[in-house]
Amino acid sequence: MSKNREIESKTILNKNVFDELVNAFLVKEDFIQKNYYFDSPNQVLKNNRIAGRIRIFSDKAEQTLKVPEKNPLQVKFHEVIEINDKLEVRDADSLVKQAEAGQAIQFTGSVGAYLSKHFADQIFLLQTWSKTHRRLLIGPQNCELTLDETTYPDGYSDYELEIENSDPALIKKVLIQLDKEYHFKQAADRTNQSKIGRAFAHRN
Repeated sequence: MSKNREIESKTILNKNVFDELVNAFLVKEDFIQKNYYFDSPNQVLKNNRIAGRIRIFSDKAEQTLKVPEKNPLQVKFHEVIEINDKLEVRDADSLVKQAEAGQAIQFTGSVGAYLSKHFADQIFLLQTWSKTHRRLLIGPQNCELTLDETTYPDGYSDYELEIENSDPALIKKVLIQLDKEYHFKQAADRTNQSKIGRAFAHRN
């Protein structure tokens, strides 16, 4: 189990800029992840600005809640408390298979404890999913860049740059440099938009 503060910028890019960034910096990791998003039938998590997911990689898996930070360190970037439990792939696959059959998901660990404490009268069902090709790059100032190409249930795809770092000033500095060199702008409709929100918008 882990619980940590997550501060990150999230910027939707067009494919040309995305490809330029992928080719410009050293790729240190390259992998596929499947993301399964859950909520109650009346969307109690969404209404409380909480995101819940099960994420499966080729060799590991995890279940996560992203909960609003009551005392954020900054206001410009996306900031949440992330509650995370590691899962065996076989256990995550089993949970998802049950959920795809319409069964309620029975969470254990710190995620289950949080849900039981705050939403004991709710059941949680699979709502939507996405599949992401993620690349981790070594960017300016030795700052890690996350480049995500994500597809959704209705066939829609998008391209995103994430910069997660405990130092908001460094995030800002790197974004300014990348914007200057690759000519993308921080606009409200392309900035700090959650994947879970897009996955809900692009359900079948």
